[in-house]
Amino acid sequence: MRYFTTTSKASRRAVDCVIVGIYERGKLGAGAADIDSASKGSIKQLTRNGDISGQLGSCTVLTDVAGVRASRVAVVGLGKFSSFGVKQFCRALRAAINAISKSNSRQILNTLTLENVANTDPYYLARHTAQTIAGTLYRFTEMKSGRKKAGMPLNKIGLAIAKRGDAGRTMRGSEHGDAIASGMSLAKDLGNLPANVCTPSYLARTAQRLAREHKYLRTRVLNETEMKRLGMHSLLSVTAGSNEPAKFIVMQYKGAGRDKPVVLVGKGVTFDSGGISLKPGPAMDEMKYDMCGAASVIATMAVIAKLKLPVNVNVVVPAVENLPSGRATKPGDIVKSMSGLTIEILNTDAEGRLILCDALTYSRRFKPDVIIDVATLTGACVIALGHHRTAVMSNNDDLADSIVAAGESSHDKAWRLPLDEEYATQLNSNFADFANVGGRDGGAITAACFLGKFTDGMNWAHLDIAGTAWKSGKQKGATGRPVPMLTEFLLARCGPLP
Repeated sequence: MRYFTTTSKASRRAVDCVIVGIYERGKLGAGAADIDSASKGSIKQLTRNGDISGQLGSCTVLTDVAGVRASRVAVVGLGKFSSFGVKQFCRALRAAINAISKSNSRQILNTLTLENVANTDPYYLARHTAQTIAGTLYRFTEMKSGRKKAGMPLNKIGLAIAKRGDAGRTMRGSEHGDAIASGMSLAKDLGNLPANVCTPSYLARTAQRLAREHKYLRTRVLNETEMKRLGMHSLLSVTAGSNEPAKFIVMQYKGAGRDKPVVLVGKGVTFDSGGISLKPGPAMDEMKYDMCGAASVIATMAVIAKLKLPVNVNVVVPAVENLPSGRATKPGDIVKSMSGLTIEILNTDAEGRLILCDALTYSRRFKPDVIIDVATLTGACVIALGHHRTAVMSNNDDLADSIVAAGESSHDKAWRLPLDEEYATQLNSNFADFANVGGRDGGAITAACFLGKFTDGMNWAHLDIAGTAWKSGKQKGATGRPVPMLTEFLLARCGPLP
């Protein structure tokens, strides 16, 4: 996608569609005011007639507006002027794109970037524009037969700015937003693919392809024999019931010399039946999304490599299937992890932590400055936070605060949960060093406590994305989260934006 900035009046740009906004009670946004002036009051007249509404998310597309060079004018409702923030900005832009998505518009101009959006600057408005438009136009049609419907042929997006001095940060925001949007689409594609296509081997091939495409990126894939040699018996216990071979994916991006890396560990269970502790049948198809942690860290690596950021990042993905069979691990079995600690497996459906613990131990060899694991780990997290915020648990207050702050800046929000040592006592076992589950109470936290046993001495954070990685119902599909938050976190480590 190509982007440009302009200080020209909305009425003077010869684009296929210009997007303008109107607030409740008929207050015109900057772009709408110019269109109204050029067309001798047409916007105000249509508002008085009830043909245009300021209700947030409403949209009316006008054609052949007198005095306006654009072929179409999308007038979108912005809601209350006093409460217009990033959420409202994105919702309004999404409504406008949906309204014109069936047109043949190739070039559009977004004038909503001229509005006073609370706690936001031109960089983030441009970034949100790129991400919102790409997200609105995203369709997953790879598995559909027949001729694919042609989408909107959009190839150029204009960003209205108030002064020329805003051009630099605006263009940088569009560059970053476009890369993040591309990463989110990759994460969505991986999540939306069925488990008979997106296998551990498929994830590995995707990581290897990215390494071929980017100069400073390297990928190595370990097989089960190598994992066994390393003592990853906890990880291998999960894949024991499947015919699909497990893969252990290691990606390394070096953009900052000898600096200690940030390590991102992503849970890659490409299908989770629960194993012998079989899940209920309804909605089990959604367990193809249990690899969204892996998808998000691989996609974040793609963003970092595309932007050539001056940071060192390693991605580690343990990729497996969790299926029942005569070879599958049984409740009550005890396995030894790569760290040497023994685990009593009381529930084979608590499998994510069993692969992540060996991945965390493996990651020690990189001597990371920071290590963050990302996982669709617990249904308990969904009960606690719903589908709106990612849970953050950490042994380092500064790290937790920086992740939550990155979520706020990127509008990919998170919330910190406690990680008190009292919760860890629920994992006590009579027969092994500890068990893999600790009962229903505080389930998201006890899962993090389990992982915490493998992170002593490391600056570590755990992100539970079980509630945010995908949507159910009519809008079923992967969300691409938390790629924006992870990218924002890494961008912040690169220093101030120019």
